[in-house]
Amino acid sequence: MPALVRLVAQLPASFPAAVLVVQHFAPDSNGQHLVDRLARHTGLACHLATNGQVLEAGALYLAPPDCHLLVKNHETPYALVTKGPRENNYRPAIDALFRSAAVAYGPAVVGVVLTGMLHDGTAGLEYIKRCGGLAVVQDPHDAEHPSMPETALRNVAVDYVVPLSEMGALLEKITRSPLPATTPSRIPEDLTQEAAIAERVVGNVDEVARLGHLVPLTCPHCGGNLWELEHGAVLRYRCHTGHAFTGDTLLRNSQQNLEETLWVALRMMEERKNLLTSMATCEPSPLGLQQAERIEELKKHVNRLREFLLNSTAPGAPATPASQEVSE
Repeated sequence: MPALVRLVAQLPASFPAAVLVVQHFAPDSNGQHLVDRLARHTGLACHLATNGQVLEAGALYLAPPDCHLLVKNHETPYALVTKGPRENNYRPAIDALFRSAAVAYGPAVVGVVLTGMLHDGTAGLEYIKRCGGLAVVQDPHDAEHPSMPETALRNVAVDYVVPLSEMGALLEKITRSPLPATTPSRIPEDLTQEAAIAERVVGNVDEVARLGHLVPLTCPHCGGNLWELEHGAVLRYRCHTGHAFTGDTLLRNSQQNLEETLWVALRMMEERKNLLTSMATCEPSPLGLQQAERIEELKKHVNRLREFLLNSTAPGAPATPASQEVSE
């Protein structure tokens, strides 16, 4: 929010475009409170977007908590607010907004990615570029969290990279200039299809199959099959229920799932070790030596697994010394 406040403070009430904003915040956040905070710092008319709301120049529309903000262009431009599937683990998702705006307005769209963590917005900037629009990214050296700007710069032919202090003037200059003479004759069909899936909340297997090819991966949200999409430079995946991921996000999800599984395995091994120890203590038998060997073997596995988990979840942490291994 601090970066967003600094940017909108540079935009006057006469700004000749509608400003649509996706901010990642908790599903139970007070969206109106955030809108009021923005309104105190800008001449733009600030709104918490509602479904069917007409979009006007000189106004800002913030995506409500836990809802996607999309754009439609009929006789009058208006907002769609939906509870569709998450994209890149987010709802609202920057990619969903950027894609719908690009499909609706083509070269009249300017996509802006500010400071932020992870990868949301990168694929969306590419959608905008493919439809003839412009991509603007905050200079990573100027960003509190440079991950989102850096990822966008690595994957998209960004038009402008500027510090936050210069972005308002740049956006005014762009929006007051005539549209470029060379614009694409049509919006790419795959983006039109994806935008339609997001609007309807759910797609179907045939629709997704036209966008890519089936791969031996499953959706981390619903467990369905994933298709690798065949268009654009950013590696992306989608399931037929509407969840979508970049390759980077999917890799991060798989890492988190693997870590959770290993912690469960560690707990089960600890419990088995404790049970064997209790049995060996309470029920002495000729098999006691064999039980002791099994306990010692489990201790070794527990120590190795714990060391692996601790070192993998804390980058740069030193290896667990042998003297700290489990010995009970």
